[in-house]
Amino acid sequence: MKHCFAFLLLLVAAAAQAQVTFKLTSVPANTPATATLYMAGTFNNWNPGSAAHTLTKNADGTYQITLPQTTGTIEYKFTRGAWSAVETSATNGSVPNRSYTFGTAPATVTHTVLNWEDLAGGGGSCQSSALASVRVMSTAFPIPQLNRTRRVWLYLPADYATSTKRYPVLYMHDGQNVFDKCTSFSGEWGVDETLSQLQQQGLDPTGCIVVAVDNDGAQRLNEYSPWNNPQYGGGQGDQYVDFLAQTLKPYIDTNYRTLTGREYTSIAGSSMGGLISVYAALKYPNVYSKVGVFSPAFWFAEQPLFQYVQEHPANPNTRFYFVSGTQESQTMVPLMQRMRDALQTGGVPATNLSFNSIADGQHSESFWKREFGAAYRWLMAATPTATKNSQLALAFSAYPVPAKDAVTVQLPESVKEARLEVLDSTGRLVLKSKVRTGQAVDVSTLPKGAYFMRLTAGKLAGSQTLIKE
Repeated sequence: MKHCFAFLLLLVAAAAQAQVTFKLTSVPANTPATATLYMAGTFNNWNPGSAAHTLTKNADGTYQITLPQTTGTIEYKFTRGAWSAVETSATNGSVPNRSYTFGTAPATVTHTVLNWEDLAGGGGSCQSSALASVRVMSTAFPIPQLNRTRRVWLYLPADYATSTKRYPVLYMHDGQNVFDKCTSFSGEWGVDETLSQLQQQGLDPTGCIVVAVDNDGAQRLNEYSPWNNPQYGGGQGDQYVDFLAQTLKPYIDTNYRTLTGREYTSIAGSSMGGLISVYAALKYPNVYSKVGVFSPAFWFAEQPLFQYVQEHPANPNTRFYFVSGTQESQTMVPLMQRMRDALQTGGVPATNLSFNSIADGQHSESFWKREFGAAYRWLMAATPTATKNSQLALAFSAYPVPAKDAVTVQLPESVKEARLEVLDSTGRLVLKSKVRTGQAVDVSTLPKGAYFMRLTAGKLAGSQTLIKE
């Protein structure tokens, strides 16, 4: 018995010795005396204000945090609780992610912070990498479902201003990282450059509008999961995806020339953004038809997520593109594969599922930037219909939604007339009409609620959700 007890003591001592301490030996002189510093990285889904990863301030003015021993390599940065207050270089430019590879012995890793982004002139010498076709649509777009506001970015194709055509729309999360290196916290995706190059090369003749919503930093994990993780949070994902579908999309469709049907509406994100993108497509099957899933954090809500997939099968005409690195974590590829299989079991055909596990892939913006073009081209290569497989997608627009009295329908030039049908939540046909482009359809007699709208013209078909106010 004594030997067993002694062995247990040795295990406890070894575990304690295996801890790694990260120490900041110097911080900028203008760091507020009351500031709380945090460590954010791959180990906490880049949460810039994780209470579990607060640094302790020592009497000598240094800061430190001790992490338990693990395996592999982590990437990280230091913040003052938000990505707007992340560490930067001496000239206030973006700095590469720090990294540490765990060994078997205890260690102390020392760092210095040269600057804080918000305390060094709001950008310093950093030159924006966003193209002129990128704009900040709003610095404080209302999220009524969460009683918050958020910065929203908009990318318009190069020919938007000189054409009258309408465009598909891609919605993305973590907007800080989508277009501009100066606002990113761990690198940018360069989505604007990729899409611009594809258009110039003739590989994307249609073009696409991209709407990117910033994360809130402290609320990121809460908003990107409908379910609570006892250790990390979550639970506000329902309200967040409601905001995207019920508030943001109607605004975009009303104010920009968009193709409003599900066949031309996509959603994409990485890590937690990958999780919430899949959930959004499952909860709103009549809104999204294409889903880009980059290194998804399915582990965050594994049990409730897969139960939800089973109880709410995806629209079989929805296309899912999965991509991750094989070494990102022990669970990354297995859970991604499990999700693909669950979707296929639920009725999504293999032709609508692209699964890509890549040996050198990392949980980083640089990897997702590299893979975005291939994902985009695959997702946009086919436009699934909401009806028969033999039908092609109808490039139509119907707005405003929500609608009070009437909905205006825009059809492509090649289509002179289409048949419109509106079904209620039970699938009962409540309105039908023949429409021409520019025609306003009277919906004033419909009771308030959500409906399914379908348009067909020969071998073309399209659909979308109709909200009646």
